[in-house]
Amino acid sequence: AALADLIQRAIREDAPLTVLEGGLIKAGYHPELDELVRISSDAKGYLAQLEVQEKERTGITALKVSFNKVFGYYIEVPKARAAAVPPHYVRKQTLVNAERFITDELKQFEAKVMGAEERRCVLEHRLFLEVREEVVRHHSRIQAVARFLARLDCLLDLAEVAAQNGYCRPQIAEDGTFRIEDGRHPVVEKMIRGERFVPNTIEMDNCAQQVMIITGPNMAGKSTVLRQVALSVIMAQMGSFVPARRAAIGVVDRIFTRVGALDNLSQGQSTFMVEMQETANILHHATENSLVVMDEIGRGTSTFDGLSIAWAVAEYLHDLRRKGVKTLFATHYHELTELAGRKPRVTNLNIAVREWNDEIIFLRKLVPGGTNRSYGIQVARLAGIPAEVIARAKKILLSIENGEHGFAWPERTSKAGRPAPLQLDLFRPADSKVVEKLRELDIGSTTPLEALNLLSRLQEMARTEGGAGGPPEKN
Repeated sequence: AALADLIQRAIREDAPLTVLEGGLIKAGYHPELDELVRISSDAKGYLAQLEVQEKERTGITALKVSFNKVFGYYIEVPKARAAAVPPHYVRKQTLVNAERFITDELKQFEAKVMGAEERRCVLEHRLFLEVREEVVRHHSRIQAVARFLARLDCLLDLAEVAAQNGYCRPQIAEDGTFRIEDGRHPVVEKMIRGERFVPNTIEMDNCAQQVMIITGPNMAGKSTVLRQVALSVIMAQMGSFVPARRAAIGVVDRIFTRVGALDNLSQGQSTFMVEMQETANILHHATENSLVVMDEIGRGTSTFDGLSIAWAVAEYLHDLRRKGVKTLFATHYHELTELAGRKPRVTNLNIAVREWNDEIIFLRKLVPGGTNRSYGIQVARLAGIPAEVIARAKKILLSIENGEHGFAWPERTSKAGRPAPLQLDLFRPADSKVVEKLRELDIGSTTPLEALNLLSRLQEMARTEGGAGGPPEKN
């Protein structure tokens, strides 16, 4: 309090940015300084009074008493009246239309005023340094107060936001489980216009629901769900209430994210390379106490390459150090939903949508189970893709889903003339001997015994064709 009082009495609130030109110290703080300030401020009044006196004394009505920084104080008389000036006027400067003079009285005043201004600046600087030294002597207490106020300000802001937006106090789950009931995204819910934010519930543990495969169309809200869970974990661990109706959140050592599309062309790294580097960092450093958020991986390469990588990454995170890691895995590779039947701690979730008159309605609700559609064409239409492109895309999609194609695919051969090794692609399914046999089969003339024998042979052929490819068998 004493230091605050000293600063309050000494330092002007409108002090200049520099400390050497005066104007720092308040009136009434130091008597000598007040006297020097009075002398400096009285200069204008004195000059006005002197000008009136000299006009009366000389009879020169155009006479002026002025000051500039180069020549100091002077009496200026028009050149036409220069002969009328008194003898004690000493010429100081000649101009085109005027003469400037100085008198002993004006010279003494100048010395007094100029000296007072200089002494004032020196004294103010010395007084300022004394106050500053006093502040320095209390630096530890000032820093303690600053830390206290910063902490108080942070907690007050968090409390105000929690009260205004209906956040809840999270319980800290010592067993590492997450249960966020009606969780929300703290930023998105404040920014959306034209619709209300739909809350979602997430339950994760290390026993049955450790890796969550989240499917659903673009724009449905998969990314929002992933991020709101990660933000709630961060907020809980920093001491904040969280945007949910109720929450129990386990402590994590780190949160790893693979989100968004970003390249680094100056370093020769494509978007896919950056994505793979971020994924590699996660796989090398995540622990059973981490939270991993994967928002699409494998989309920057061929479909089957990407699917294979995504599948292998999801498996690796499930099996990590034989304990696994809590993972939210959003994907458009619907095939990954098969992992729920192969791995014990994988759960499928999807963002619900409804179709109406060939339109999709986003319900924003997270529901159990997987989905096998991305509604990409409908989203493309919402984005403004021309109608003829949308219509053509629908025809192509229909032909692909029916196992057909409307293209004249060239026969692929190697340079030596032999058929090139089969490379699976998006539009042309791989030829299968099993499928060919089934097409050739005449069901009407096949006896039950022949059907059983054929079924046995087809099963053996399918095993031979599958080989090491395809999804791994369930343990």
